[in-house]
Amino acid sequence: MSELDHEINRRRAFAIIAHPDAGKTTLTEKLLLYGGAIHLAGHVRARKDRKSTKSDFMALEQERGISVSTAALQFEYDGMVMNLLDTPGHQDFSEDTYRTLMAVDSAIMLLDASRGVEPQTIKLFKICRERNLPIITFINKMDMPALEAFELLDNVEKVLGISAVPLVWPMGSGRDFKGYFDLYGKKLHRFERTVGGAHRAPEAMSGIEDASVRELMGEAEHDKFCEDVAIAGEALPAFDKEKFLRGEMTPVLFGSAVTNFGVEHLLANLKDLAPAPRPVRLDNGSELSPLENRFTGFVFKMQANMNKLHRDRVAFLRITSGKFERGMSVNVPRLGKEVKLSNPVAFFGQERTTIDTAYAGDIIGIISPGLYRLGDILCNGAAPAFHPLPRFAPDLYARIVLTDTGKTKQFKKGISELADEGVVQLFNLSEQTPLIGVIGQLQFDVFKYRLEDEYGAPIRLEPLTFECSRWISPSDVDKAGRFDKIVTDEAGNPVLLFESQFRLKSFQDQNPDVLLSMHPPA
Repeated sequence: MSELDHEINRRRAFAIIAHPDAGKTTLTEKLLLYGGAIHLAGHVRARKDRKSTKSDFMALEQERGISVSTAALQFEYDGMVMNLLDTPGHQDFSEDTYRTLMAVDSAIMLLDASRGVEPQTIKLFKICRERNLPIITFINKMDMPALEAFELLDNVEKVLGISAVPLVWPMGSGRDFKGYFDLYGKKLHRFERTVGGAHRAPEAMSGIEDASVRELMGEAEHDKFCEDVAIAGEALPAFDKEKFLRGEMTPVLFGSAVTNFGVEHLLANLKDLAPAPRPVRLDNGSELSPLENRFTGFVFKMQANMNKLHRDRVAFLRITSGKFERGMSVNVPRLGKEVKLSNPVAFFGQERTTIDTAYAGDIIGIISPGLYRLGDILCNGAAPAFHPLPRFAPDLYARIVLTDTGKTKQFKKGISELADEGVVQLFNLSEQTPLIGVIGQLQFDVFKYRLEDEYGAPIRLEPLTFECSRWISPSDVDKAGRFDKIVTDEAGNPVLLFESQFRLKSFQDQNPDVLLSMHPPA
């Protein structure tokens, strides 16, 4: 096996998807703990006496205890290079999550054991299904009151339409949660709680019929547990890796991220089951193999001011084929020229390390002096026909008013860079009071916070009454009615804003020949 084949085959790129408050960022911290990347896990809800998490690096994230931006974290585990993307769980940031899922080869679907499949989980699962991403399910919070294991499996199958096969069986729930039985390794894993879950949990293994286990659980509970394990092993379908890789089956594990129950088993299964970098299907119907010698990759995320010590912009690049070497020159088709990549970095939250080499499957950062945009292709030779990154028509709009005219330079720089990141969509940039459009209200809060905190430009947001928008051909602009508003996006394309969905439908009925698009022209 060549060096290229060996290095690519030991890469794993995966994301964690979940409904808000399912414990996603906590699980991220614990994967890092068990992967040996950190020695003390942080806590999502940062306080003065707690370490902040590695993945939530923005001050706003640490204050609110939520993820509002995808974080890239790379670490080694048992000979594998793990590229973990911790995505925002809140639906207001679904566009960022969608782009992130185009940059990974598999996903961990995190469920709350007391709630099962929730609305945002359904939306994210559909995106994974569209991309044929294999999904490992981790049912979290088993240390809290939980639904029955059979009920949770049934919920996954009925709501998501995917076969759910347990790899382990939980040993109680809530205060009685003591561990799980490995249905394939035939070992009972018992855990002890750790204070705050900051350190690795002590673990003991035994047989399911051990007298100490019966004594620990009590006679009646132990009998029921053994019966459930027997049913799970005999009545449920066996795990089939090929079905998993085709997205038809999800292996299910149970545990508690906050107390570290089951995290190490999840990481071991991720290493063994998650696929190495896979071929990328192109728009022309062909596939790009990660093992191709030539270097290719695409920018799926932009981030400014990740660290206040580094007032720069970083382009997150998913390498899709070949080998990357620091200092190499690559073609950027949108710019029509070659660019030398002299400042590549690997990420660990906001920490960055200069790297010399990287391979297909890796997520790296390119320090950007304003050159790159979302969706940019970087490659040797001809550009592959990647699917364009999604941009969705916003649902909420506001006018941006600068309240300190002495900060005009910072204001213009801030709105331009934040729009480049995809934090908001920017309209009428040439006007004194441009407009922004977002998917959800929380994006307004993030935009205002970051513009003031990172750029020192105080603003006031004036909400507008429009509910939806569509891109429109320049030749059809004069057909807009008096209740509609024409604006231009960052590329100068006309966009028609509608006051309501009803008005949008009326416009379509009155102008059947006009093409309205939810996405900007390619």
